[in-house]
Amino acid sequence: MSSGRLQVKIKRVCEKKGSRDSPKPHRRAGGGRPQTCSPCRSNVMAEDAEREESAPRSPQQRSASLPVFVQQLCSDSEDLFGDWDSVLGDSILGDTSLLQKLDATEQQDHPGQTPFKEELRLQGGDQSDTPPRCSNRPEEEQGPLPKRRSRRSVADLVKRTMLGNAAAPAAAPRTAVLKKAVVSEEISVAMQAMESISSQTTDLGPFFGLPSKVKELMHRLRGIQKLYDWQEACLNLDCVQQRRNLIYSLPTSGGKTLVAEILILRELLCRRKDCLLVLPYISLVQEKVRGLASLGLELDFLVEEYAGSRGRFPPVRRRNRTSLYVATIEKAHSLVNSLIETGRLENLGLLVVDELHMLGEGSRGAVMEMTVAKVQHLSKNTQVIGMSATLGNIQDLQAFLRAELYSSDFRPVQLKEFVKVNDSIYEVDPTQESGFRFSRLLPFKYSSSMQKTDPDHIIALVTEVIPAHSCLIFCPTKKNCENVAAMICKYLKGDFLRHREAEKSRLLQDLQDGGGGSMCPVLRRTVPYGVAYHHSGLTTEERRLLEEAFSHGVLCLLGCTSTLAAGINLPARRVILRSPYVATEFLKRTQYKQMVGRAGRAGMDSVGESVLILQEKDRSAAKVLLCSPMENCYSRLLEEDAKGLLTLILSLIGLNVAASLQQLQDFLQGTLLCVQQRRLCTDGGLQDAVLRCIHTLCSKDLITAADPHAATLQVTRLGRAAYKGGVDLTFCHLLYKDLSAGLEGLLLSSFLHLLYLVTPYELVPQCSPNWMIYLRQFTSLSAAEQKMSAAIGVPESFVARKAAGQTVKKGVDAAQAQRLYLALVLLCLLKETSVWGVAERFQLSRGFVQTLLSSAAAFCSCALHFAEELEELWPFRSLLAALTQRLTYCVKAELVPLMEVAGVMEARAKQLYSAGYRTLTHLANADPAVLSRTVENLYTKQAAMMVASAKMLLSEKAAALQEEVDELLALPADLPLPDPPRSQP
Repeated sequence: MSSGRLQVKIKRVCEKKGSRDSPKPHRRAGGGRPQTCSPCRSNVMAEDAEREESAPRSPQQRSASLPVFVQQLCSDSEDLFGDWDSVLGDSILGDTSLLQKLDATEQQDHPGQTPFKEELRLQGGDQSDTPPRCSNRPEEEQGPLPKRRSRRSVADLVKRTMLGNAAAPAAAPRTAVLKKAVVSEEISVAMQAMESISSQTTDLGPFFGLPSKVKELMHRLRGIQKLYDWQEACLNLDCVQQRRNLIYSLPTSGGKTLVAEILILRELLCRRKDCLLVLPYISLVQEKVRGLASLGLELDFLVEEYAGSRGRFPPVRRRNRTSLYVATIEKAHSLVNSLIETGRLENLGLLVVDELHMLGEGSRGAVMEMTVAKVQHLSKNTQVIGMSATLGNIQDLQAFLRAELYSSDFRPVQLKEFVKVNDSIYEVDPTQESGFRFSRLLPFKYSSSMQKTDPDHIIALVTEVIPAHSCLIFCPTKKNCENVAAMICKYLKGDFLRHREAEKSRLLQDLQDGGGGSMCPVLRRTVPYGVAYHHSGLTTEERRLLEEAFSHGVLCLLGCTSTLAAGINLPARRVILRSPYVATEFLKRTQYKQMVGRAGRAGMDSVGESVLILQEKDRSAAKVLLCSPMENCYSRLLEEDAKGLLTLILSLIGLNVAASLQQLQDFLQGTLLCVQQRRLCTDGGLQDAVLRCIHTLCSKDLITAADPHAATLQVTRLGRAAYKGGVDLTFCHLLYKDLSAGLEGLLLSSFLHLLYLVTPYELVPQCSPNWMIYLRQFTSLSAAEQKMSAAIGVPESFVARKAAGQTVKKGVDAAQAQRLYLALVLLCLLKETSVWGVAERFQLSRGFVQTLLSSAAAFCSCALHFAEELEELWPFRSLLAALTQRLTYCVKAELVPLMEVAGVMEARAKQLYSAGYRTLTHLANADPAVLSRTVENLYTKQAAMMVASAKMLLSEKAAALQEEVDELLALPADLPLPDPPRSQP
């Protein structure tokens, strides 16, 4: 620092040098730009700036040429702004083009720098550039003292802001600020347009009612440059713009999800309402959470996962941000119940239901129907969107949702459907009498041994497309998937081993690491050829690795079951249906369409092909399958002894939605069951069905009803616990009995007793114990654990007699013994954390062990909410909360934060931890490019999604804490007011 005087120089934020005494700018009549009293001055400044731009200048000249508020000597205690308060108050607030002109000046003087904040700099110089202060200020401009104080307070605020910015350590680009302002303005315009919409309006904003930034993000993050014609037509429908309910139906891979995402973004950003997206499977929920995290970070909304044991009830109340809840069918129902109970359902602006046809599929369809019916009945401002690739009786669904329909046959890639009989290929042609038209003979050269091994010529069909293109083979059973994959590799040439050899080696290493050193022998043999199998017998980690490898072309062939068709989107060039059967049942039209819909990869293939392999005996049945319409969708509320309707009525009474028979009937008028009651209510009408359910609930002590026809229906404590915990009514009494009995002698020195209590009842029939293994595990238990086992009704003598093959005369409940066996499996998982090791020890499939673990975590969460409603079960509240987390992640404590990130499994968490990314904060601040290079076998795209998901989780946690702070510091609404002072006599 020089010994001379210091010059404080503050960048101008105004285009003009007005003084405190100069006249205020005024506007032309009717609005317009403000004008100064000296227009010639700005012209001279513009000409000077133009000359200076072309002339070379030294750094000192560039600094001196900038407009200046003040240059003077000052100490730390001096006011840097002096008497320029009115200049700050008038000039900054009076000119709307300041930011643009300041940017232009900064770009000229500091190329490549666009600082977000004003710079406060110290440099040598004198006072010669101090702006002149005029004394001829008009009297009316001075104003009264209050006005001057008001103006000074504004100036003080600006000064503090500028000084704070100057002291900030980092600078953000001013272009980012300007873009944010533009986005805010576009959202404001869209909101106004949505409030006052007219029939002539065809678009609400730059991108279907959204700011142009969304279009840029779709291009950058998704590679989407232009929407399909049907997508534009659908988004411009009057019912969409006027927020009426809509059902839209298109073939698989037609781009349905993008339309839903645009509508969700419009609700989140423009109407500032929360949204709920319902997906059928946990894997789909996690995939969607990962995919939307980047959009949420860019557009400032939260993406919250509700699947398995994850999700908060009630959800955290957000004051300044909106949330997108991505949920499975069951979690969506619990979430809606929670919003109703807390009076927050009106905050839900949009409900999107994917795979709408699942309304007609078992108990899950009943849960989906309950969720939609509650939203429609209780929130008149919530828009409902349903989408599906396969819909039959669409009129019934329209009546249920009170929705309009948009349908199209569009597919981005043409689908050609074929069937194979013997060695002939026929194209499906409904115009032909037989339903098929001869296409070609299948060329193949088989030896006699190959003909015996592969009588259906699968090898010939797949080698026509692999390895250059991908292929899926749908098989009727899990074992058949493995056999087909192994059989194909047996006859593939050595060239397949050299195709992407290094990447397949890395995949094998990842599979082995994910299995803790163990690996499936079938995959070890098939993966080098680019072939694998995919079914529920795989662990979650294995499925994820194989799906990623297939989508990146490392694997070219998967043998899979029909569950893949309804799960993760893995398109292929050719889809082969090994048989027209799923297990022993003939294919349904819906299942067939879902499978063949995987054929054709948009942007990669010009055509997709499906081949159904038939035997002569199945030819006529296949014709009916291929040419018949879609199956109809019927309500499942009355299935399984009306279990769905019982659950619905119980929750309606508990949520105070209905308290009488009439109110229940009024609600049921809005269900799919009511639409289809003539067909479904064969044993009396809908009212009779409701009365039977009321009597059943009363007999189970779940509700009380002195008179079912009067407004006296009330839920009991047990009934409230059942519906709030989401417990199946079939098991709610058994769960209460087990938890109550457990309190009498709860074993806390081990997890075994708690694990027994949260072992899912519905999995018990699926497991048949190996009694020798059972006895071996039983004898390794501690004395306290064996005593606990005897207390619940499974003594060692019973297990020993069963292992010896002897007849057991004592009445031991077989279900309790099987449930304890599953609890032993869970206990080993908590100790070893290796699914492979536990599966081998108990001789169970690793897929079943994984399912047991995830189901136990979900049921433990249900039991926790169940216990929270019953005072006598208070000890379980903290015990089950801790156990839920242990079962959810089932890893060492240090890996739990990383496991919270969607898509991160145990093997990947270990890699991240070893690489130094040990907390959520570490991962959220990682560079995806560096992360992909640091962590072995991690694609850059996967790393980017992982980082975005971590950032979203961190943001969600921070927002929840901030909401808690705000709530604690808020003034209570019911704060007692002080008594007014009494008047003196």
